[in-house]
Amino acid sequence: MALIVQKFGGTSVGSVERIEQVADKVKAFREAGNDLVIVLSAMSGETNRLIDLAKQISDQPLARELDVIVSTGEQVTIGLLSMALNKRGVPAVSYTGSQVRILTDSSHTKARILQIDDQKIRADLKAGRVVVVAGFQGVDENGNITTLGRGGSDTTGVALAAALKADECQIYTDVDGVYTTDPRVVAKAQRLEKITFEEMLEMASLGSKVLQIRAVEFAGKYNVPLRVLHSFKEGPGTLITIDEEESMEQPIISGIAFNRDEAKLTIRGVPDIPGVAFKILGPISAANIEVDMIVQNVAHDNTTDFTFTVHRNDYQAAFEVLEHTSRAIGAREVVGDTNIAKVSIVGVGMRSHAGVASRMFESLAKENINILMISTSEIKVSVVIEEKYLELAVRSLHTAFDLDAPARQGE
Repeated sequence: MALIVQKFGGTSVGSVERIEQVADKVKAFREAGNDLVIVLSAMSGETNRLIDLAKQISDQPLARELDVIVSTGEQVTIGLLSMALNKRGVPAVSYTGSQVRILTDSSHTKARILQIDDQKIRADLKAGRVVVVAGFQGVDENGNITTLGRGGSDTTGVALAAALKADECQIYTDVDGVYTTDPRVVAKAQRLEKITFEEMLEMASLGSKVLQIRAVEFAGKYNVPLRVLHSFKEGPGTLITIDEEESMEQPIISGIAFNRDEAKLTIRGVPDIPGVAFKILGPISAANIEVDMIVQNVAHDNTTDFTFTVHRNDYQAAFEVLEHTSRAIGAREVVGDTNIAKVSIVGVGMRSHAGVASRMFESLAKENINILMISTSEIKVSVVIEEKYLELAVRSLHTAFDLDAPARQGE
């Protein structure tokens, strides 16, 4: 008998009909002899509706009270699913985050899990019940309701699986697994049977929206086998695991991630002296703006051009900070570009294969795509290019690294 934690997202529980379908799926797993803990999100769109209600009262709602409001979305779905399961003769009980006692810190709207009391859940499982837990929420040591931030239900599922030492944590969503790249961009994208935590973490951080970064980090830290599955289509999904051995025999590159939400800023003619990088990036950090890629070029006149990328939403704020810094340090000018995108190749196979970056650059050169910036790590190469070439770049790289699905007979 396996212990499985199953997490269903907002689209999976978006209506009473869909909750009934989830109940049928859970019943089938229970009848197969599995112990089950189910983690649910709120109905699709419900969290946004609750936030909008709060903002009708106050433009800047108090974080503690906002958590009280938005945590109610999951209470609805866990109650409905428990009712649907009991109606089907499957004993089930629902718990909010505070009832299970998912203990968090007191950072309202972005709390982090500190500890989980698993005694109540284990007692229910031993009694033959399915345990249905509200995702996305917990409680601090003072009894205040907290929420874990966007995508927090994934983190709840993984954390419960870690605490219970579950055999697998299954994330049910509206896709049937992790693909080599976005199938909407590359028709020949393939579903991966298996991917490592490292690769998935890179893919998630680089723009792949299948899983939340925090959930993947948590799973990797506690070695919780994760499986991404489609809520209403049968299939094996994609297993995310620590095991690299099998991956080494697979293609060098596991996937291609991309991000359209990038902007580039350059401060030119900066005096080339010690500490200048901090003088540029310190004020950016103080403005709570995250920096992604950084390139510095030194000129012959003892000045440097310093270029970095930020999220496009932060571009205007970053530009204003940089202009102020430019005047303060005597730089020549500040220029920016919002029409860029980042494309990345990811794979643990890079560790044992030379020439991966050069193959990437060759593929882009054949399409006359100019590379504006380059960043590398042990299992990743990222480039910044003009946004208009993004889809062409992804398709050419997908083919260059042998990721295209084989043509079916008759095609």
